[in-house]
Amino acid sequence: MSGSTQQTRRVILASLIGTSLEWYDFFLYTTAATLVFPQLFFPSLDPFNATLASLTTNAVAFVARPLGGIVFGHFGDRAGRKTVLVVTLLVMGISTFLIGVLPGYASVGVAAPILLALLRFVQGLGLGGEWGGAVIMSLEHGDGRRRGFNASWPQVGVPAGYVLATGLLTILSLVQSDEAFLSWGWRVPFLLSGALVFVGLWVRLKVSESPLFAEVEQQGGKSRLPLLEVLRTHPRALLSAFTARIGVDVAFYTFTAYIIVYITGQLKLDRSVALNAVLIGSALQLVLIPLFGSLSDRIGRRPVYFAGVVAAAVWVFAFFPLLDTKSFPLIALAAVVALITHALMYGPQAAFIAELFSTRLRYSGASMGYQVAGIVGGALAPIIAVQLFQTYQSTVAVSVYVVIALAITAVGLAIAPETRDLDLTETAPASKQPGPVGPFA
Repeated sequence: MSGSTQQTRRVILASLIGTSLEWYDFFLYTTAATLVFPQLFFPSLDPFNATLASLTTNAVAFVARPLGGIVFGHFGDRAGRKTVLVVTLLVMGISTFLIGVLPGYASVGVAAPILLALLRFVQGLGLGGEWGGAVIMSLEHGDGRRRGFNASWPQVGVPAGYVLATGLLTILSLVQSDEAFLSWGWRVPFLLSGALVFVGLWVRLKVSESPLFAEVEQQGGKSRLPLLEVLRTHPRALLSAFTARIGVDVAFYTFTAYIIVYITGQLKLDRSVALNAVLIGSALQLVLIPLFGSLSDRIGRRPVYFAGVVAAAVWVFAFFPLLDTKSFPLIALAAVVALITHALMYGPQAAFIAELFSTRLRYSGASMGYQVAGIVGGALAPIIAVQLFQTYQSTVAVSVYVVIALAITAVGLAIAPETRDLDLTETAPASKQPGPVGPFA
């Protein structure tokens, strides 16, 4: 095995472990926001408004993520990818640990939800800088013909983090009484993050800097103000990255976060039903995301991505009727197929977005396009879904909302070039080709 291949595998492993820990931290909060925080931090509100308030604090992280993408993207394009990835891991780990020791409303009153929202904001800053660096490090190392496969591994951190976070919370909720779980059991996975972050740091400190960034640095080609230059030179790439992500986020958080609210609140089933169904689908994604990333290396990013858009748009109309059966096998089927459609989009997504931008601006450009879309997509999706069902008393309204978001993603794919064969050393790779007329052009 060549040194280059070994280094590429080391970088992919470091990115996978780091992003898994970051998403573990992130999903701990998302899951706890539906199961624990309404009672612990918003006890004075009725159940509906307490859940809505808790989901709103969850959305704070999505507002922070673009800011994290801007700040860490700037330093990633100026100081290098490796240094920034170490910092983002520390930011996320420390803030998650502090959530684990945060007193509830009964102890400190209104200060509790304020501090909770503040720490969630800090989590968002860390994750906003993490995604771009992990994807780009994986993309810029190794064989250019395997960029889709390599860049998909940080994406695997999402289901891996979900499995770790939700699995731990599920086990604790099963072996403890509701009183013990609400009192202290939910805190254990948050506190564990403080120890896990050292594992991620140890791995990340052993990898080398991106060779493409090192070449730009050696040639004196670094941008002084990367974000401003991205806005000036890559406007279409930013628009494509932004729109291509929205539907993926809305579908994902409907399939993984709103499902918990719907099953426990509307169907009156135990929370473990929803958690276990999503866990099964997430475990399957561990294999499917790199598989579809690799497929995009062979047939192109957009065909695989677009197939996922169509599949998710169709399946969302079967998703809720299957949940309504209250049968666990059918609920699991709903979640598993839903997350397969998400994997089709998520596998090629990282390479597709990163390849739209030149090396000297890639961290800033990819992070900005990806993270801003998170506000419109993931941050609002569970809140809008709750409100739509409350207003119309029908899941059809929620399904239509998901389809509209996926249609926006299809437009984002249509206005971008196929990025699989783009030269990453070009000044503005995506601007070198004329706009295509459709997803498979």
